[in-house]
Amino acid sequence: MSVRVVARIRPLLKAELEKDTIVTAVTTNNESPELPTIVRIPNPKNENEDFSFHFNSVYDQDATQQDLFENEGMYHQFPISPTIKHLFNGLDVTIFAHGNTGCGKTHTMRGGKALADRGMIPRLLSGIYRRSRKIEKDSSGESTVQVNMSYFEIYNDRVFDLFEALENRTTSGLQLRDNGGKTVVVGLTERPCESLKEFEKLYDEANMNRSTSATKLNAHSSRSHAVLCVKLVITTGDQTRTSTASAIDLAGSEDNRRTDNGKERLVESASINKSLFVLAQCVEAISKKQARIPYRESKMTRILSLGQNNGVTIMILNLAPVRSYHLDTLSSLNFANRTKKIEVKEIENEPVFKGYPRSLHSTMGSSMQRQPLRPLATSTHNTISRPPDQPAKTGGKPGKTFSVYFDKSRPQQIIPAATARRSDIQMRSSPSKRPSDSHISNVGRPAKMSRRSPPTSERPQAAISKAAIEDIIEKKVTELLAARALDQSSIAPIPAISEEVQRRLDLLEQKIEGKDDDRAEGLTFLLMAKQHHVRREDSSALRMYELAKQYFPDNAKLESKIMNLQEKLRKRRDGEALSDGSIKAFSTTSAMASMPSQLPSVDKVKVDGSHDTDFIYHDEDDYQSDDGFRYKPKANKVRRIKVSPAIVSAIEDEAQTPRSRRLLEIINTRDIDQIRLLKGVGQKKAEAIVASLCSEDEGATAGRIVENLSQLGRLRGVGMKTVENMRFGLAGTFDDA
Repeated sequence: MSVRVVARIRPLLKAELEKDTIVTAVTTNNESPELPTIVRIPNPKNENEDFSFHFNSVYDQDATQQDLFENEGMYHQFPISPTIKHLFNGLDVTIFAHGNTGCGKTHTMRGGKALADRGMIPRLLSGIYRRSRKIEKDSSGESTVQVNMSYFEIYNDRVFDLFEALENRTTSGLQLRDNGGKTVVVGLTERPCESLKEFEKLYDEANMNRSTSATKLNAHSSRSHAVLCVKLVITTGDQTRTSTASAIDLAGSEDNRRTDNGKERLVESASINKSLFVLAQCVEAISKKQARIPYRESKMTRILSLGQNNGVTIMILNLAPVRSYHLDTLSSLNFANRTKKIEVKEIENEPVFKGYPRSLHSTMGSSMQRQPLRPLATSTHNTISRPPDQPAKTGGKPGKTFSVYFDKSRPQQIIPAATARRSDIQMRSSPSKRPSDSHISNVGRPAKMSRRSPPTSERPQAAISKAAIEDIIEKKVTELLAARALDQSSIAPIPAISEEVQRRLDLLEQKIEGKDDDRAEGLTFLLMAKQHHVRREDSSALRMYELAKQYFPDNAKLESKIMNLQEKLRKRRDGEALSDGSIKAFSTTSAMASMPSQLPSVDKVKVDGSHDTDFIYHDEDDYQSDDGFRYKPKANKVRRIKVSPAIVSAIEDEAQTPRSRRLLEIINTRDIDQIRLLKGVGQKKAEAIVASLCSEDEGATAGRIVENLSQLGRLRGVGMKTVENMRFGLAGTFDDA
């Protein structure tokens, strides 16, 4: 039997229009119009072409929960209620709802609080309890039905018990194990339910722990797959039959471009889409009869085990009728079309009988009876028999009841024949020996194989003394030395070593002993010089070459490198001197009096309207000191220093523009309304400028004015950047630079 697929088209929502409906339920030509079994949807690429999908039964927008469950009304083919009969016959039943988000899966499975809105799960349990009472009544109490319930969810590919409080959950969730071909959740809570009212109470409490959230498409979107397992145990006399009904509410696939999910919702959506994608892969692999089916790539597919469970499997396909779900609906229909082709074995669970323990079959015949075991202390095999004339030992250690193996051979004690015979008779007539039964006296027992004792003629060899061992060693050493002396006489004498070879050997010894350290140190300086030269650190490279010269005094190539670097550095210093001269010619004598006495070497000077106070320079040497040669890496960052305001004042005094004069006139008016209209100046800064000018008047002549921009920049709360912003704000009135 294949998987039964039931399609249901949900009604329109308040925000949806009738003209946007594209999914319809139709019938075939040879069927009555009361039994629709085909879902028709237009081709998204060609509106004039329709796709048709044939299922076991199709319910349109007018179908109710009662129509979907009961075998009544205008729909008669494959409802949900006949699964209760299969469940009591020992078949496992699996019902799962599939579809994209916002199609009514949770409403179909769980339903609402009203009696007419109850979903498939409450109606299924109601039918189970009604049939249980009928069976118990008809059998006059001989048959009993017990209902147990377990409920869990798969959230972000982790299994959580819904009967467990949220604060008691572990981060990793519950583990899955395989037991007899079925997947079992380890540590899952199983609650007994005696009545429908008790079930509804437990079911509502567990649903409060389920993960739900609001999205743009669904105000109560399920963020996990919920699995309800109802275990039915029917006991009739000594016979017990167990069956399970699994109701699965799958979370819907989501398009994050339409749902506007946040960070946490995106993680949940990715987990849901991954599990549904693995389910589609499993269905595809089953339909193509592939050798490997990827059940274990997701916990949802591992629990569902579509195609591997032996029982009745029903898929409820929920569809949205409007055009906005066109592609999602078409994808769900294609999935359901492949699912209905999966073959499922509907095999009843075997009943378990409670009977008497089986009798043990004996190899000695039916009349053979087992004798009771005796205590270990009274066993003949664990006691040592002694002659009757030998008194028992009092005190001391008890005698051993076992033999100890020694690797050293020792002489055996010869026991007289008379004594051995007397001991044998004593052991045979021991009162603790159990007599054989009369009815099995003729049954022979195999005799034990006697262990062969070593012959008494063997005696241990005499031990070798220490002096004898030393004599043997001395004799062997003498023989070896004599043989070596004979071999050395045939060896030719070694020729004398020449002076050239001896000199090379001496050089090698010096290198080995570390006497060639001076040359190695010079090579180290040369290597450091090359590294500085590659990094264009000419001054450091010149210093390294000069230090290496004392180890290689006659090297012409090294001297030429030193001369080239000295010439290069001299030209660089001449260029820097010319650059400094241009700066000195540009500034006035009064400005140079206020400049620092020493300026660093300048690579670039930029004076313009926006950055007229910045000089850029770089450090020339990156060494810690002149005496140290350890390189200290530094970041190539640009340092900026501010030029003294006297230079700016001198430049402005030579040529003061109309824009600057207009700015000074506005400042000298001390009118807050005019000053706050300047660019970059607000009400608070204008009040601060006027307050600064008034504070300077207290110690000087009243009516003091600001003569240039440098004085304006030195006021409290005003800098050169603010002055430039105020000048640029007057560009609409004056076009000068």
